[in-house]
Amino acid sequence: MSFGYAGQTLLFENVSINLDTDWRLGLVGRNGRGKTTLLDLMSGAIEPKSGKMTLHEPVHYFPKMIENENQFVNDIVLAYVDATDLWRVERELSLLGMQADDFMWRIFASLSGGEQTKVLLAIAFADDKQYVVLDEPTNHSDLATRQQIVGYLNQKKGYLVVSHDRSFLNQVTDHTLSIEKSQLRLYQGNFEVYEDEKNLRDQREIDENEKIKHDVKRLTAVANQKAIFSKRRESTLTGNPNQFGSKVHEDKGFASARAARVMKKAKEVEKRRDAEITHKETLLKDIETTKQLKLVVEQSHHQVKVKAKDFTLQYGDRPLFKPVSFELKTGEIIAITGRNGVGKSSLLHALLGDFRGEQLGDLNLAPVSTSVVRQDTQRLNGTLAEYGEANQLDWSQFLSTLRKLGFDRATFDVRLEDMSRGQQKRVELAKSLVTPAELFIWDEPLNYLDVFNQEQLEQVIQMVQPTMLIIEHDATFLENIHAENIILESY
Repeated sequence: MSFGYAGQTLLFENVSINLDTDWRLGLVGRNGRGKTTLLDLMSGAIEPKSGKMTLHEPVHYFPKMIENENQFVNDIVLAYVDATDLWRVERELSLLGMQADDFMWRIFASLSGGEQTKVLLAIAFADDKQYVVLDEPTNHSDLATRQQIVGYLNQKKGYLVVSHDRSFLNQVTDHTLSIEKSQLRLYQGNFEVYEDEKNLRDQREIDENEKIKHDVKRLTAVANQKAIFSKRRESTLTGNPNQFGSKVHEDKGFASARAARVMKKAKEVEKRRDAEITHKETLLKDIETTKQLKLVVEQSHHQVKVKAKDFTLQYGDRPLFKPVSFELKTGEIIAITGRNGVGKSSLLHALLGDFRGEQLGDLNLAPVSTSVVRQDTQRLNGTLAEYGEANQLDWSQFLSTLRKLGFDRATFDVRLEDMSRGQQKRVELAKSLVTPAELFIWDEPLNYLDVFNQEQLEQVIQMVQPTMLIIEHDATFLENIHAENIILESY
């Protein structure tokens, strides 16, 4: 099977692979490598340019797009499931910890992100004759919801899941399909197995490449030496008879045969060298490389950047969360965690002065410069140049950072509203990374980012040690950046 979009390099070329629908298969690869395209090919949304893809089961793509979210959950379910099979959806909701009676007659838009995800999962798995492909099922889900989804998926026989959450993949997959630079490669094991095996293979290829470079250099020198020696022998056969090594000193037939043998050995050495060079060209094709990011931290005279004392928020007369107290000091990272809908993003909005409800207790932000990554990127519009000018960004640094985050040059001309979610998130991140600040406020920065981008962020945070207030559900990431958790608890 081969596929590529018009005017672009083929994403897949002569791919041949068999996948078992009983596997719990994880699909991984860098952003832009073709994960969503492969899912579209599997679901029949697009056709291969050549070759074929044979599917023995109908494919259900998750998440389904809900055109009108202001409908009852019951009506949305019936758009995808026959009324006679409604009990199957209720069964799946029960397995996900939701009572159908409590949710079927609620407006879909009123549900939290985690609840909406569970409804769409229940629809996907209600028909056990379908093969379910899951595209980022944990986006915007809190830690508790993620663990519920883990437990749910571990009861299922087989599916394909795309996710950039390493911990999640390790818990819900037993095979991994990696879209690498030059091929699709299948691994028997979860993400950790894939990562270990890929690192070992990459290191073997790096070592072999270095050995071949040394061998090619040595063989080239030997071949040249033998060729020069052979030519000198040949020259003696027609040279001055009084010259040493001429016919006077050596039988002409013997010298000619010896020169031919030397030249033959030189050709054999050249042949070995060329074979080594050909083999070398097969190495290092799938090694992923990333460049070190920069994060611009300004010096601050304020030791305490944020201070909360018995602080909570409320709409109407009900607080969103139990009062919290904490201090964020220079060089510290605090992660605001808690269930979806508890008010994590609202707390950040209050800190930045754009929360419209009531504030109780004290929340103080020192007079420091800030750099923000917002959760919602769908409102971005215009060109990159317009975005850079509006945010007063250093243009060359901004473009350089986007390149390091995996943007190709062709994307620079795409309008922000036409970019993918992953591209929009990287635009937001690049803006924050190049904006000098004393305090960095990031709301779910990892959504739609591949593992390589996540590791880039981990490395720069570990190196620079910025002062940061962050909302993030990826436990691996928070552990790696040594964040202190502040848990918001519902009333």
